[in-house]
Amino acid sequence: MQHQLTLRLLPSQAASQQTVTEQIALSLSVAANKVNGYYILKQSIDARSRQPWINLTVKAFIDEPFQQRDTVVFEHKDVHAAKNQVIVVGSGPAGLFAALKLIELGIKPIIIERGKDVRSRRRDLAALNKEGEVNPESNYCFGEGGAGTYSDGKLYTRSNKRGDIDRILQLFVHFGAEEKILYQSHPHIGTNKLPHIITAMREFIRSCGGEIHFETKLTNFIIEKEELKAVEVNHSSVLKADAAILATGHSARDIFELLHQNNILIEAKPFALGVRIEHPQELIDSIQYKCFTAIDGRGPFLPPASYSLVEQVRGKGVFSFCMCPGGIIAPAATSPGELVVNGWSPSKRNNAFANSGMVVSVDKEDALKYFANKKQINAHDPLLLMKFQQAVEQKAFAAGGGKFVAPAQRMMDVYEKKTSSSLPDCSYLPGITSADLSTVLPDFVFEDLRLAFKQFGQKMRGYFTNEAIAVATESRTSSPVRIPRDAETLQHTQIKKLYPCGEGAGYAGGIVSAAMDGERVAIAAAAALNHSSTY
Repeated sequence: MQHQLTLRLLPSQAASQQTVTEQIALSLSVAANKVNGYYILKQSIDARSRQPWINLTVKAFIDEPFQQRDTVVFEHKDVHAAKNQVIVVGSGPAGLFAALKLIELGIKPIIIERGKDVRSRRRDLAALNKEGEVNPESNYCFGEGGAGTYSDGKLYTRSNKRGDIDRILQLFVHFGAEEKILYQSHPHIGTNKLPHIITAMREFIRSCGGEIHFETKLTNFIIEKEELKAVEVNHSSVLKADAAILATGHSARDIFELLHQNNILIEAKPFALGVRIEHPQELIDSIQYKCFTAIDGRGPFLPPASYSLVEQVRGKGVFSFCMCPGGIIAPAATSPGELVVNGWSPSKRNNAFANSGMVVSVDKEDALKYFANKKQINAHDPLLLMKFQQAVEQKAFAAGGGKFVAPAQRMMDVYEKKTSSSLPDCSYLPGITSADLSTVLPDFVFEDLRLAFKQFGQKMRGYFTNEAIAVATESRTSSPVRIPRDAETLQHTQIKKLYPCGEGAGYAGGIVSAAMDGERVAIAAAAALNHSSTY
């Protein structure tokens, strides 16, 4: 007989398969040898009391053979000679999962990617970290796998109305991710493991007949009578296709400019702007796991602690973003002269620091105030918020002195409005320099962060400390532009056969939501090409 039950266990108990089996038997009042196996459906940590607990929901098999969990049946087709083909612009999660879905539906995907494959991309990241040199086409944002590949692979999303989250996670497992992402409350793959998974996806797409072209940049749209006919790449070649899925990510500013130059409708979209906050991981552990001190440590059975914070300050939302336990702050700029920071963690999350974006919601009115003395700024410019984002990044670069050295300030010094006389150790490899962040960030962003830091310290005792450091600037939280599409057909509202998709189009906010959006758009493109879907 199969039973689904929830167990509340000590961390050491949850780590032992034998103990979990014994607890299942105890809960069901059967002998332990009657439990022929189990698998975990859901796992979460309850750290509200001084004793942390692990909540496990399991499916147990009593007096019947153990069965592995059900998996997604991925019924791919050979599309080498498919009747239809669709160009997919970008090989991030939206583009890759769109391509996989097209293959399922019997359509040939042709992926064009401006950046390099995951392996070649590493050399450009090393040059950025060590030499302060950015390749505008190959960096933390551009290249195979997209921004998520080298910024840690967090898979948590609340976007369950946009698609089948479990299906996306199971496909990641199918291509090499660990099974634990299927049941953890905040699943995470790790930057050290994602490249292997992305490579497996690439090889599969090619084996089915799909194409992937690296260092192939979209440089123009070929449009006739408001219908996409082809795309130009590398200012030289023209690729024809039955449709194009635009999945270029939130940092492809040249694509937004290209759309605008071609009079293709785009819209300014609010985003969030701020800093990366870094604490010693031991400090965050001692705050979140109340039974331990920073000296004692959390022990071997609990993961590095994370946090999620949000506060309303003077009518603005201030919140943590992309929290990285045991992580590293990385330079995420895509152009020279602009400073952007992001965070990532390896799969074990075993670095000494915890970092998180700490950002303030910004909108069109904020950008207009920032540019108040610049007459050339147009309030109706759909690129207004992108230009605002870019201006702040350029100011941060100048404050750091070049080579992607980042301006930084201790947390309590931010609150007290004084430049830090010294800075603590920091994981950011290009280096940090002491700066007054009030001269780097927009006035209202700095003030909202300043007030929020103290309020967060009241929620998490010990969080508000000068052991923590604020590093500027965290600005690529989401796209500052939306590419509008029809709610039913998912085509661009103006241009037929053009399908805006994922984070760069303003319809997703992370790896899983982008992957789900990629699948949705692929299904819509297939329907328009008179294909049926069994999804």
